[in-house]
Amino acid sequence: MKTAYFDCFAGASGDMLLGALVDAGLDIEILREEIGKLNISHYNLEAKRIRKQGIGGTQVAVIIDEEHHGHEHRHLADIESIIHASGLDPRVKQKSVHIFKRLAEAEAKVHRTSIDKVHFHEVGAMDAIIDVVGATAGIHALGVTKVCCSPLHVGSGTVHCAHGVLPVPAPATAELIKGVPVYSNGVMGELLTPTGAAVLTTLSSEYGPMPAMRVEQIGYGSGTSDPSVPNLLRVFIGENGSRATASVSE
Repeated sequence: MKTAYFDCFAGASGDMLLGALVDAGLDIEILREEIGKLNISHYNLEAKRIRKQGIGGTQVAVIIDEEHHGHEHRHLADIESIIHASGLDPRVKQKSVHIFKRLAEAEAKVHRTSIDKVHFHEVGAMDAIIDVVGATAGIHALGVTKVCCSPLHVGSGTVHCAHGVLPVPAPATAELIKGVPVYSNGVMGELLTPTGAAVLTTLSSEYGPMPAMRVEQIGYGSGTSDPSVPNLLRVFIGENGSRATASVSE
């Protein structure tokens, strides 16, 4: 089966996921086409080649139009409606909705409220919708049927956000990584974001070292900050299982 293994030596975020998939061979126009099925507007998806500490990768940025940097909020039901009303593949819809539900559950747990009362800031919500749906649709477009992941590097220290200065991992991220192997080796800053954690912990079926596989594609997705490690998410894509071993033996 075609497998994607995410090597999270510098954590993961939504834009790093998109960048890794594009760098591994996902056509940016296919990604734009899939996200376009959401029927949302006032954004642009940009991809550029970039280097982090000498390693080349791809940075994908979601640019929101200035006039839409308002203070409106979207709730989980609003986001679910956008996804369900889209022209996306049913499997992409189901997985994307599940990811957002887990995000909302984590926020609800942290703020001691109900899921229906959790709100996403307008700009952050649009960015997250594009990241989540783009990653899910991109994995589907590449023909990947199994997702595996290394232990997640969370970072350390504090992070500034809408709620103030929070410890790393941020409380919502901490909820999302329950039951998943994680670590921190002292690198300062938030390496694993809530969106990155939600996507990987929802889609991954295995955690640990890279499984036996015949690697066909490798991609590096770049983040925006510059911690002491190369801020890149690496993905290996190839055949896993009997087809992989058969191909090698031939």
